[in-house]
Amino acid sequence: MKVLLALLLAAGVAGCSTTKDMLGNVGGWFGMSGGGSAKVKPAELTEIKASATLARAWDVSVGAGKNYVFSPASDGQAIYAAGADGHVVKLDLATGKELWRAEAGRTLSAGVGVGAGLALVGTPKGELLAYRTDNGKLEWTANLSGEILTTPVAASGLVAARGNDGRTWLFDAADGKQRWVYGRQLPALILRIPGDLVLTSRALFVGHPGGKLTALALGNGAPLWEANVALPKGVTELERIADVSGALAADDRMICAAAYQGRFGCFDQLNGNPVWLRDFSGLGGVALGERFLFAADENAVVQGYDKLRGASLWKQEALRDRGIITPLVLGKQVAVADYQGVVHLLSLEEGALVGRAGTDGSPVVGRMLATGSGLVVQTANGGVYAFKIQ
Repeated sequence: MKVLLALLLAAGVAGCSTTKDMLGNVGGWFGMSGGGSAKVKPAELTEIKASATLARAWDVSVGAGKNYVFSPASDGQAIYAAGADGHVVKLDLATGKELWRAEAGRTLSAGVGVGAGLALVGTPKGELLAYRTDNGKLEWTANLSGEILTTPVAASGLVAARGNDGRTWLFDAADGKQRWVYGRQLPALILRIPGDLVLTSRALFVGHPGGKLTALALGNGAPLWEANVALPKGVTELERIADVSGALAADDRMICAAAYQGRFGCFDQLNGNPVWLRDFSGLGGVALGERFLFAADENAVVQGYDKLRGASLWKQEALRDRGIITPLVLGKQVAVADYQGVVHLLSLEEGALVGRAGTDGSPVVGRMLATGSGLVVQTANGGVYAFKIQ
């Protein structure tokens, strides 16, 4: 339970001052204080036999995330990033040069989602803001009924977003007109790390508090199927937290998910039948490669599995309790980042540590972004760092 005290949220008070106090007074993500000391001592970094180099290409600052999680995004031509103070920026992929900057004029709490020619961010008041990727102009806004903590997604002329009140929304990308809203009752306690959204031409896939994964019809939001990633267990509400949290990952056939105090595995996209499931407890979700699946458990033990059968390939414990969230597959390596902003490269097939680079010393809490030659990460202090793998 050591990291969860920093992340718990009473669902019944979502959006009120009590909620903010519960998050704001813990001193940072993963139980780490602002000075970097940990309530649970993380593993010390030791020398590695490096076979790959993470060379910093550029870095910029977009403003601290404060109590929120932000992740960089790309449309293949540029990088988009945002910070809690309301800055939304477009950066040149090769140089980091600022191409435009939009000022939201309000606190932001989630982003950036990119697609359909839009850069999408959300606010604590449930405002969804859609900026044009070509010039940074605000194209439209929409109002959700709950705080937006999940990065919105866009594809095929649609935008999906969710509030922290159990409701998921679908909009037209062109004008922000609401198509439908899907809601479900929340458990008494949920994680402040929300479940993910994956929008495809087939369905909108949503991970929920309480351990459910659903596929929603694009036409009307009706559930096509619902699967159990986890089943709540225990006597107390704390013990019964079993939320699908962090990243979902999909290929042409499967959708894969992980739950805290539950399981992780992959499901058939057409009917929700499990392809395989394993006992697991994690916060950051999963990452898919061509042949393998990767996840970090609640103790930051990074693990690799065969994607089709779920057979264990390796476990890497050298980064134990260092606040590892969602891995990123990069060719022959897997990247992870920790509570001190250190980016680590692991061998894809063996899990050995093969490369390392630092940022600004603050946690990397959002998703890392793969580029053609490396990756981009964003830190809690608002630094956006681009690395090339050599």
